[in-house]
Amino acid sequence: MTAPTPPPPRTEPRTRTREESRLARSALLGAVFLMATSAIGPGFITQTATFTVQLGVAFACAIVLSVVVDVAVQLNVWRVIGVSGLRAHELGNRVLPGVGYLLAGLVVLGGVVFNVGNIAGSGLGVEAMSGVDPRIGGALSALLAIGIFVSKKAGLALDRAVIGLGLLMILATLVIAITSDPPVGDALANVVRPEKFSFLAVTTIIGGTVGGYITYAGAHRMLDSGRTGPEHVGEITRSSVVSILVTGLMRALLFLAILGVVVGGAKIASDDPAGSAFQAAAGEVGLRVYGLVLWAAALTSVIGAAYTSVSFMTTSKTPERTRNMLTVAFIAITAAIYVIVEQTPVTLLVFAGTFNGLILPIGLGVLLWVAWRRRDLMNGYRYPAWLLGVGVLAWLLTLYLGYNAVQMLGDL
Repeated sequence: MTAPTPPPPRTEPRTRTREESRLARSALLGAVFLMATSAIGPGFITQTATFTVQLGVAFACAIVLSVVVDVAVQLNVWRVIGVSGLRAHELGNRVLPGVGYLLAGLVVLGGVVFNVGNIAGSGLGVEAMSGVDPRIGGALSALLAIGIFVSKKAGLALDRAVIGLGLLMILATLVIAITSDPPVGDALANVVRPEKFSFLAVTTIIGGTVGGYITYAGAHRMLDSGRTGPEHVGEITRSSVVSILVTGLMRALLFLAILGVVVGGAKIASDDPAGSAFQAAAGEVGLRVYGLVLWAAALTSVIGAAYTSVSFMTTSKTPERTRNMLTVAFIAITAAIYVIVEQTPVTLLVFAGTFNGLILPIGLGVLLWVAWRRRDLMNGYRYPAWLLGVGVLAWLLTLYLGYNAVQMLGDL
């Protein structure tokens, strides 16, 4: 009698499963940092420095309030996209044909012009670090970003880049925050009882944190991890909250670093408040650290803007290589614009910035409608009423941002 054939060894499948699981975890962590670092760009740094100089310790209240609203927005954005397994523009077209294309058009248009500013910021960061011409520094930074997407394991390279640069920014800013010796106690007291309050500051930094392409950067990267569907709600929720907390931590550290200098009576330059504050806190070393932070913030924003803009130009069925090549072209085109134009087109940047206020209410409104009325797109998932209510409250605030954006478009 022939001996029974032994079962095939199971070592290889187990190894492959562990590798896939590792890559999925990397993509999920990368999604957290992609959202966080996309928000932390040159505009983020300038806004934080400007409001710190204007409001002093009272800016602590605005930071906390903005984090609360940002969490409400991201909880809903990540939950709907993650559970449905579809990108924002795909959901938009399922709700009402054409809405997804409108949303994609706004994101891509804003992303193109913003990326010119991001590359300019990376050039300025290189100049502050080494004295190299900003256009050369910007071009080299763009080549570095392109290198990430042409690598054989572009997804893994993307995750490692945004995580590494994000941690570098946080640690560098922490050093300056300690050096500047800020009044932490007064700042904490002003969280609940601010000496003065600015609604403009709150709405401005909300738009800068979850406006435009930034809203969808992490959520769309999360889809690449495969951790989607109702069974992964826990991971989706944790990731969405952590992404905002990372951004909030960076803003708080930057606020404290500049606050210590402001309270100490140092003169802050109006055209470069963050750079002059870092220099006042730690001299020439502080200026170099500022250059490092600005460069890292700008480079991660280049990566985030390019990745997210291209994710709106493609679908979940688009081959990864095609997406990567489109991303490379996106970065190359925006870098060429920056290098050819002798200085950053400020008017275009302001014009593109207004799209943050337009994109947020449109996109969030579509996602909340899906959560409320389109259970078929949510794989049968019953959306929590409390989360929908929180999302609606946040959406009403975004309508105010949209109203301001329309007014600004009229002025421009």
